[in-house]
Formats: sequence, structure tokens, C-alpha cells
Amino acid sequence: MENSPWSVSVAQVASRAGQSKQIDSDFPAPSGIGDDIIGVKEGEPVHVSGSFDSIVDGLILNADINAPVHAECTRCLKPIIRDWTTHVTVFFPYHDERDNRRQQDEVDIIAGEEESEDTYPLLNNGSFADLEALLRDTLVDELPLQPLCREDCRGLCSQCGVDLNENPDHKHETTDIRFAGLADLKAKLEREQQG
Repeated sequence: MENSPWSVSVAQVASRAGQSKQIDSDFPAPSGIGDDIIGVKEGEPVHVSGSFDSIVDGLILNADINAPVHAECTRCLKPIIRDWTTHVTVFFPYHDERDNRRQQDEVDIIAGEEESEDTYPLLNNGSFADLEALLRDTLVDELPLQPLCREDCRGLCSQCGVDLNENPDHKHETTDIRFAGLADLKAKLEREQQG
């Protein structure tokens, strides 16, 4: 456990309620997160900053998770790298992983649904928090999958693929952007063509 790249020693705060441990560290992005879809490559640094706060039956982690995201602009398909951050509040109960199913109801009552939607077990009698599952769940569940290279990106011409950002005067009789579902952008382009 001590040698796990996702392991955090929490023994000092697990001894009694009311203690806190700050965390400000980088962890390698875990495998199994669908790198091509998520855009965070396995092994890339994922930064976690916040604190573990102990209560009677476990630790609550309040932290920001930050990762570099490699993606393609949804509208013009240009490669982009963006800094992405999300906040998590999760509960690490003081029981062995094998007892997780049996004590789940107790955890929900103690932590409360608003404080903790997910729980992650502490290991080695509460001495270590393993953040691998948390990092994987957060990257898969929280990352938005429709990034834009810029807010006013105009996309591509659906007929010939010309980048409308670089060629704002490009026209066809029925020039359209690549994704017809972006009705507001389509209307804007039509207004510009008429005006």
C-alpha cells in the first residue's frame, strides 16, 4: 500500500475525530479511463489539493482535482489542450474494503447524501487512502465531452470542410456549419451572410 502511486498516508488524522490533513500532490492518471475519449492520458499528472477531515467513522476529503485535457474542438476539430478543474467531496469510511457492502447504509447516514455521493474505503486499518478509484471515477464522470477551442468558434463548412474561423467570408448557396444541431451559431452565420 505504501508504494502505491495513488496512496496517501492518513494515519495521523485517523486516530480521532476533529483532525485535518492537507493534501497538495500530483498523482498519475490511472489506466482504464478511456484516454481517447476523456483526453487525459494514462500516467499524466493529476493534481489534488484540499484536505482530509476526520469524523467519528471516517475521513471526508474536500479537494479540487485538476488535469490537463487533450481534446478536439467540437466545432472546428482543432486539437486543444485545456486545464480542467472540478471539486469533489467524498467519504472514506474506517472499515475494511470487504465490509464496504455491509456498512454502506451506515455510511450514507453518517456522511449524508449531500456531503458524499460516493464512498471509498480506507485501507490498512485506516492508515492509507488510495485515490486511484476516486481519480478514475472523477475523470470519467465529470469531464465535459464537448470542448470548444474558443467560445465564438464558428466550426467548419459542412460542404467542403473549410474552417469558418479562418475564412469568415467563405460562402456556399447553403453554407452550413459541420454540426447542424448548433442552431444558434447557424442563425448567426445566416445573419452575417445577409447583412
